[in-house]
Amino acid sequence: MNRAVRVLVAEDQSAVRAGLVLILGSAPDIEVAGEAADGQRAVELARELRPDVVLMDVQMPRLDGVSATRQIVAEGTADVLVLTTFDLDEYVFGALRAGAAGFLLKNTEARDLLEAVRTVARGEGIVAPAVTRRLIAEFAAKPVREPTADPAVLDGLTRREREVLSCIGEGLSNAEIAARLAMAEGTVKTHVSRLLAKLELRSRVQAAVLAQELGI
Repeated sequence: MNRAVRVLVAEDQSAVRAGLVLILGSAPDIEVAGEAADGQRAVELARELRPDVVLMDVQMPRLDGVSATRQIVAEGTADVLVLTTFDLDEYVFGALRAGAAGFLLKNTEARDLLEAVRTVARGEGIVAPAVTRRLIAEFAAKPVREPTADPAVLDGLTRREREVLSCIGEGLSNAEIAARLAMAEGTVKTHVSRLLAKLELRSRVQAAVLAQELGI
């Protein structure tokens, strides 16, 4: 991007919010467009400011981060990068299903946070493979409280795309998928992009959750 990435920080704890603002402000190519202390205000500011990315805490007053994410994504006012602790629960999966473009932990290193913001601003989903694995493990350990996805959504995928989706569901990185399926890493990236587009998903984490729900 030629201009600075504009970020709205949505976090109810003032000290944490201040720290995030400080980190984001340290990057010359990132601009903090606004701050919100609750989910409802985040939705309102996203409409008003039209930031590139909303850095969204999951648990907030007035309107929780999942509901706020769902509204922001539905209205197309910004891409949402979810922040949470490693106390994973259904809120996290709810946020991903609501259309969050990425998932980060609050203890993420500053440089990784900045790079994640840039990645989401480019229109790419972001989540570390290690985080994906823990998400999947947590997901598998919990009873599914929502109806499972319709297997018919996979009808438009090629055999190879299904294989790649299955690997994503295991939390494998592109390099690991390439090694398992004996293909170039660049080819894996192409398959991932295509299957995400066909399934109308925003990130590989959403794809991983879908793969788990369908048991592929």
